Amino acid sequence: MQIGEFEIKARDGAARSGALATAHGVFETPAFMPVGTQGTVKGVTPEQLREVGAQIILANTYHLHLRPGAELVRELGGLHKFMAWDGPILSDSGGYQVFSLAALRKVSDEEVVFQSHIDGASVSLSPERAIAIQEDLGVDIMMVLDECLKFGVDEARAAQSWQRSLNWAKRCKAARSKAQALLFGIVQGAFFEGLRLRSCDELIEVGFDGYAIGGLSVGEPAELRERMTAVCTGRLPADKVRYLMGVGTPADIVQAVCAGVDMFDCVIPTRSARFGRLYSGTAHINIRNQEFRRDEQPVDAECDCYTCRNFSRAYLAHLVHAKEVLAVTLASIHNLHYYQRLMAEIRCAIAAGRMEEMREKFAA
Repeated sequence: MQIGEFEIKARDGAARSGALATAHGVFETPAFMPVGTQGTVKGVTPEQLREVGAQIILANTYHLHLRPGAELVRELGGLHKFMAWDGPILSDSGGYQVFSLAALRKVSDEEVVFQSHIDGASVSLSPERAIAIQEDLGVDIMMVLDECLKFGVDEARAAQSWQRSLNWAKRCKAARSKAQALLFGIVQGAFFEGLRLRSCDELIEVGFDGYAIGGLSVGEPAELRERMTAVCTGRLPADKVRYLMGVGTPADIVQAVCAGVDMFDCVIPTRSARFGRLYSGTAHINIRNQEFRRDEQPVDAECDCYTCRNFSRAYLAHLVHAKEVLAVTLASIHNLHYYQRLMAEIRCAIAAGRMEEMREKFAA
C-alpha cells in the first residue's frame, strides 16, 4: 500500500473494516489509539503497548510544544525515536486545548494565544505554527488547528467558530510541506445539522487525506452525539478514513462504528485504570471494592493479557490499597488490551456481518 491509501476490506451496513497506510506502517481499522499526550501513554512502556495490540498512538502538539519543545524533539531524531515507538503516530493539533484551557487562552481569527499551564508564559498557536510543530515532531498523521466549543452555544456562535475553523484548515493545508505526513481536516459546527453538513462539504472541497469529526463528547447527551456523528459520516467521502475525536466508552465505539467511523481515541482506558476501574465483558468492575480483596479470579476470565494471565483480582486490590505504582501499570495493560481486543472483535464482526448483534450486546 502507498502512504495515504485507505483500503476497505469488508462492510456491514455503514460499518466498514480496512487499513490505512502511513510512513511508519499500516494499521487496521476500525482502530483505537491510546493517548500519549506528552510522548508517553501513562503507566506503560512502548513494548507493553505493542504487546496489548496497539497499532497507532496519539500525541499532543500543544503539550509537546511546551515541553520539551518540538525543535528539541526534531534535533533528537523525531518523536518516534525520542519515545522508542516505531509505529504510526497521530498528533492532535492543539485544538482541544482551545476548549479545555478556556480560562488561559484568547482566540482570534489569526491565532490562539495561551497562558502556559506550566509557567504562565504567553504561547501563540496559529494554523501555520501548528503544522510546523507537527512536522518537527515527525508524526504520521497531522490534524488541522480547529476551535472546539462547549455544549450549549447558540447557532450564531457556532457559525462563527465553524467559519474560523474552516479558514484555519485551509491555512494548515497551505502551510504543509511534508507530503509523507498525512493531514486530516476536522468537521465542526457544534450541534447544528446544517453547519455540520456545510463543514463536511467545504472540507471535502479543500481536500484532505482523512476527515475527523470534532466538537463532540463535550457534555452533550449520547443520543445527540450519535445523531451528529451519523450526519457527518453520511456526508463524508466513502473512500477516506473517518475519525471521531475523543470517543469513548466501548458502547460508544461500537455505536459509532455502526455509523461508519474508522478511528477513535480516548483517555478512558488509562484514566480508568488509575482509579481502579477495570473492563470486563461489556462493563467494568471497581477493584477498590471490598468484594475483591479475596477474589482469586483474574480481572476477566476471557482475557489473555499479561495482567490476567498472571495476577488475581485480590492482588490488584492489594496493590491499589497499598498505593503501589505497579497497580497503575497492570490495570492500564489490562484496559488497553481490552480496547484493542474490542477493536479486533469489531473487525471480525464486520467481516461476518454481525455488527448489529454486537451493537445490541453493548447497548444492553
